[in-house]
Amino acid sequence: MADVLTVRAALELEVFSRTEVRVYAGERNLDRPVRWVHTGEIPDIHRFLTGQEMLLTAGLGMGETAFRQRAFVRRLADARAAVLVVELAGRMFDSMPEAAVEEAEAVGLPLVGLADEIPFVETSAQVHEVLVGMRVKQLIAEEATSQAFMDLLLADEDYVGVVRELARRTGRAVVLEDVAHQMLAYGGATPEADEVVDKWSAHSRALHERRHSLMRHGPEAPMAPATSFQEIVLCARQPVVLRGESWGWLHLLHDDMQPTPDELRTLERAAAALAITLLSERESGARASQRQTALLNRLLLGDITGDKFIGLALALGQDLRGRDLLVVTACGGDGEPFRDHTLARLLHQAGWPAVVGDTGDFDMAVVGLPSRATAPEVHTVLSEHGVRGGISRLVEPAVLPLALRQSRSAASVAAAAVTAEVRHFDDLGALRLLVALSEGPELRRYVEDELGPLLEHDALVKNPLLPTLRTFLDCGGNKARAADELFIQRRTLYHRLDKLSEILGLDLTRVDNQQRLQLAVRGHDLLRRPTLRRT
Repeated sequence: MADVLTVRAALELEVFSRTEVRVYAGERNLDRPVRWVHTGEIPDIHRFLTGQEMLLTAGLGMGETAFRQRAFVRRLADARAAVLVVELAGRMFDSMPEAAVEEAEAVGLPLVGLADEIPFVETSAQVHEVLVGMRVKQLIAEEATSQAFMDLLLADEDYVGVVRELARRTGRAVVLEDVAHQMLAYGGATPEADEVVDKWSAHSRALHERRHSLMRHGPEAPMAPATSFQEIVLCARQPVVLRGESWGWLHLLHDDMQPTPDELRTLERAAAALAITLLSERESGARASQRQTALLNRLLLGDITGDKFIGLALALGQDLRGRDLLVVTACGGDGEPFRDHTLARLLHQAGWPAVVGDTGDFDMAVVGLPSRATAPEVHTVLSEHGVRGGISRLVEPAVLPLALRQSRSAASVAAAAVTAEVRHFDDLGALRLLVALSEGPELRRYVEDELGPLLEHDALVKNPLLPTLRTFLDCGGNKARAADELFIQRRTLYHRLDKLSEILGLDLTRVDNQQRLQLAVRGHDLLRRPTLRRT
């Protein structure tokens, strides 16, 4: 059974086989959906239509003059009727009025004539039976889809599992991206889609810019040249909304075969499940069931104080009482958490009591040190074993929640580094502010507000301008130094800076503009740290 009942399919029902059915006009629109059946013999029947109705009539309300017949048809078309079916058995007309035919063809309204009378009540019953059957089938399918995603949530699956399920149910490739067009998960891989996701950010920006141009200027407006993404695969997309704000987009990739209504409804439910999953991960921090991880999570959530944490840690065999405390956050390569308990093993070998857990994105530990002099040894041990991570300041128990954030901030910078390194919170400088903002949508919005036009420009050209802007800012606005660093002539640099000023709408010679762009470029680099997870 099809997803919708079309005019064409409705005219093939048994009740219409009892007479000769002829399409007089609007044949090109016979695949319009029929949502309901209405009967009437009054001139203003259009007032009672809400769209997509099959109107059955003996023609009594159409009028006797060509003017009234044209007006009747035109009003039905304006009311978005699906089809007008007229009995031509002599009650009003023996043949279809020529004026009605001409007007229906002009407005694209399917106009159908019946040679004999048929029971309109039975016609309505047969159409409604099909519509109800379709709706029941749709509801069953929607319930199965909703239950599948609910099962994922109950099983504590993360967003990768939701993306995988959406790809399985639709048979199409799926991409989850954040508001900065950074791909976070990819499921249902195909060779064509693989080619797209290799450079997803540029492809996505080019596609979104193309769509924005269509919305601003209409389909006839000059467009940016098509990228390989547009040539290979198209997509349907659904926003992922957290607390009323856009968090990102869920994309259903497809070729020329458009997604069905069922697939689009599945996409909507997947986006809703993703929002719940992401919100859950943000607020609970972890999925592991180990006691130490659960204890860390309670501290992260503010469910317990630092002093209470120390008491509960003792019940788990970790005596942190009377010690100087610091928090270590470590991650594996490419921002992935450890899978072999490396952090716990190193701390245990060093003889330092610690509560260690997997908080989902990182391994985290609250470490008790015998003295402040021991703190540099933590950095040394982690560095010697190739750990990539961050270390907080030494704190008292009451300040542990702040130390958790300090440690995560430092680890976020370390995760973005090219080589493994251990960063201390006190050494981050201005990056402390950017890292703090990167944990929410604020930094992404700031980068998009400041650099969005430039990033969209670079996505569509072979010679991007962002490297020139970065070098110019790193040189403190000194054009001579920037030209030397870029190995180009000053005249070429001046041309690029003029182009940058035009794209960004800013005077690059002003120090305040350089400062705001410097923050945006640093934020963009920080947000580019590897976070892709493939299913």
